[in-house]
Amino acid sequence: MHPFKRTGYEHMSALNEISFSVGNGEFFGIVGRNGSGKSTLLKCLAGIYKADEGEIYMDGRVATFIELGVGFNPDLVARDNIMLNAVMLGLSPAEARKRVDEVIDFAELHEFTDLKLKNYSSGMQVRLAFSVMIQVDADILLIDEVLAVGDAAFQQKCFDEFHRLRDEKKTILFVTHDMPSVNRFCDRAMLLERGDMMLLGDPDEITDQYIKVNFPQATLDAAVAEGHARPDQAAVIVEAWFEEERGDRHEYLPQGRPCSFKALVAFNQEVEDPAFSMMLKDDEGSNIFGTSTIWKNEESTGHFMPGDQAVFGVSFDNRLSAGRYYATVQVAQRGGGQVVLDKRENAATMVTTATRSTGGVVDLPHDVEVRRPVRAPRPAPEPAGDASR
Repeated sequence: MHPFKRTGYEHMSALNEISFSVGNGEFFGIVGRNGSGKSTLLKCLAGIYKADEGEIYMDGRVATFIELGVGFNPDLVARDNIMLNAVMLGLSPAEARKRVDEVIDFAELHEFTDLKLKNYSSGMQVRLAFSVMIQVDADILLIDEVLAVGDAAFQQKCFDEFHRLRDEKKTILFVTHDMPSVNRFCDRAMLLERGDMMLLGDPDEITDQYIKVNFPQATLDAAVAEGHARPDQAAVIVEAWFEEERGDRHEYLPQGRPCSFKALVAFNQEVEDPAFSMMLKDDEGSNIFGTSTIWKNEESTGHFMPGDQAVFGVSFDNRLSAGRYYATVQVAQRGGGQVVLDKRENAATMVTTATRSTGGVVDLPHDVEVRRPVRAPRPAPEPAGDASR
């Protein structure tokens, strides 16, 4: 477009001097901000990209959960695509043929096996691709945040399969932004930052450092810009979210199952024993449920210095009726919570999924019965007397 315009170039190393080893049967997490090189590293391990320098050694069959559905032919039916992808992933044609029915069963696409993929929805294609991947008897799994696919029921099915692979001691490299999953699954983890390995160690240490790298500056600046916080504020509510019972962030939470609310708070000044509270409202703004560390008679919530962070959590069984709900969170000084340090209206939202609507606010466990009342027997009538008397 502009042939005479001077053009400058800037060199950027996607990955720089990354060195680590993963043992057989180890669950290894890889975390970092967007653009830190996580997916590039996984693609190098998978052989999709070739590293400019250094060596990569892999011992065993590898299955890549990086871009599900790559290699699918939209003009072929599901059965043919399963065969094609399974062979590409290392199975023999005979093995692939045997597993077609198992893939269809897991993907729950029995009615659409003879339908061309170009007529599939995007969710159906991803479900099919994930089902093909797990049927490959791989020794090493490279997973890039593709487990939560499809609707809520199928997502749970995927995570159950994920637990099975872990229990079978498969060697797994897991790229994610979900820190609770790192703490729950990983034996070790690595934090990348702009292509460099910032830290390698225990999951707890990695997740703490990840929070410090991610949230305080960028998110705090955004909160100030949007008017949610002042630069001189003693404490700032950085973000809030809901989690399902396994600890994964999720907006849609099934009725009758455990769940939790979490909020990340950053401190800019010294604060002694701050009080945290949360109020849950429905879509009409009515208060449904609230709690506070003061009401729970917490003796001490901690002593926080500038730069410290805290995660405030509320765990509960989801007895709410089907619908959308909003959480307001607040952090205040001790003394009845009169001095509010920060408050975020509608900081997080959740949707209760249920198979029925009761019309009430909550759906409490209960029994229903209909029966006839037991009545006392009627007295027998007296015999009729002599009419002549």
